[in-house]
Amino acid sequence: MLASGHTISYTATTMLRSHTCGELRASHVGKEVVLCGWVHRRRDHGGLIFIDLRDRYGFTQVVIDPKNKGAFKTGETVRPEWVLKVTGEVRKRIQGAERKENPTGGIEVIVAVLEVLSEAETPPFEIDQEKEVNEEIRLQYRYLDLRRDRMRKNMLLRHRMLQFVRQYYDEQGFIEIETPILIKGTPEGAREYLVPSRLYHGQCYVLPQSPQQLKQLTMIAGLDRYMQIARCFRDEDQRGDRQPEFTQVDVEMSFVEAEDILNVTEKSFIALTKEVRPDITILQTPFPRMTWEEAMATYGSDKPDIRFELTFTDVTDLCKGCGFGIFNNTVKAGGVIKTMCVPGGATFSRKDMDDLTEVAKIYGAKGLAWIKVQEKGFEGVPVDKLGSELVKKIAKAAKAKPGDILFFTADTFRTACESLGAVRLEIARRQKLANTSVFAYCWVTDFPMFEIEKETGQIAAMHHPFTRPKDEDRAKLTKDPLSMRAEAYDLVLNGSEVAGGSIRIHEQDLQKQVFDILRITDEDAERRFGHMLRAFKYGAPPHGGIAWGFDRVVMLFAGEPNIREVIAYPKDQKAKDLMLGAPSRVPKAQLDELGIRIIEE
Repeated sequence: MLASGHTISYTATTMLRSHTCGELRASHVGKEVVLCGWVHRRRDHGGLIFIDLRDRYGFTQVVIDPKNKGAFKTGETVRPEWVLKVTGEVRKRIQGAERKENPTGGIEVIVAVLEVLSEAETPPFEIDQEKEVNEEIRLQYRYLDLRRDRMRKNMLLRHRMLQFVRQYYDEQGFIEIETPILIKGTPEGAREYLVPSRLYHGQCYVLPQSPQQLKQLTMIAGLDRYMQIARCFRDEDQRGDRQPEFTQVDVEMSFVEAEDILNVTEKSFIALTKEVRPDITILQTPFPRMTWEEAMATYGSDKPDIRFELTFTDVTDLCKGCGFGIFNNTVKAGGVIKTMCVPGGATFSRKDMDDLTEVAKIYGAKGLAWIKVQEKGFEGVPVDKLGSELVKKIAKAAKAKPGDILFFTADTFRTACESLGAVRLEIARRQKLANTSVFAYCWVTDFPMFEIEKETGQIAAMHHPFTRPKDEDRAKLTKDPLSMRAEAYDLVLNGSEVAGGSIRIHEQDLQKQVFDILRITDEDAERRFGHMLRAFKYGAPPHGGIAWGFDRVVMLFAGEPNIREVIAYPKDQKAKDLMLGAPSRVPKAQLDELGIRIIEE
């Protein structure tokens, strides 16, 4: 595999250049070369003109001597971002003038012929400096932003990672199969982009949210190891790690159990990390595993950042019948009480507590109780209500020492855990607890099969309706479906979900039972999934898969704050393409041809 700093020589007679701007070394001294590139910087020193010529491979310093009157006259006119063609001889730089940080810093090119290939207006921001630039301006002029060193490195990193993934899965016997972009609607939880049909007025294709059903059909087709670098589309609100269109590494396998998929995926991430980020330490291999319930109960998240401690202790049983009304009422209602010990947290100010309480409330908590552990005793509102003996027991259970602070949430299991989990992450952010030189991978398994939708109050599949329940929970299908666990799994990296998948249902009777729980009638099932159900009648193998959120993986490998920084041409946070001006109005004639009438707001 080519490294990010690889060089390429051009020998074909049709090329305008003989070498790239990152290629020349001391071994080229005395040779005549032809370079093409952009003016990165221009400097006029004592009659000599120095130009740093740039292309995607690097920089080369070219020197124009005033004795070369034609080239010098042209050199006086050039400005940043002009495109030049330079013919000249490579010479060694004088001692003391070398730039060791630049691979070409030991040589320079003395210009014999200078040709302007293209002039340029003054860019809206400086290309040669990594200054903060308004993101709207960057996206509007993305083709200029991509010239900057940060973005160039991100694009090279993304390229290397894509090539590695393809090569890795090819070596593991996977077939890369491209699935269609224009498909039938396959409801999977997010809004779909519609593509009206010109030939069939009133009917639409949709853009795929993922190739989920297509890759399952590929398993039924007998192509038992499938992989695809898949483009996916979701019409949903944007945030730092979401885009309307995104890329998945999509994988599906037949005749496997969950363990097989986890092993293949884990090995691929270990290999990718070692290849692309050899400077990074993987915290633990094999990757640690925890169930969804363990992750929630211990870290307050189904995508836990395990680079730092701050784990939770369940004190529900200790607080049964206690004198603190909030705790006691929570226990009576079947809820839980979680506490988190923060070492050294007794120094937190009242403002710190108020800020953290607001964080907890965002995730549904009614408040955030706290107790400071001091040398002489305890401080905090719950102390008098709970009594010193119970507080001592709680502090012992949470392994709290003098100088620490205990935070508490009391609510339903999910709300108590998630709200305290948000507080955990905020404290870690403020105290910079996460080691940025470490990749902490972990698996979260055994997700709930079903959940209650907040909007409707109805039971829904936590993943999708083709996810297989754990065999030992099959008896609960008709009795207690909300307690069922799924053969579903997520891979987490430094607190971000980077891949997720499941073992699928391949038996018709089991699929019918799941549809019944989800209130999907036979008619609805035929309308929405008839193609899948028909395929199941012709011999469906046991199968399962996983999909990486590739943009998010690149973002984490690049150390960037959001995925827009690792996508060449992203949309903004309002799903607009500021460079091309999309979405845009369509001519009436084109709408008429599609049988579409626009209702103006």
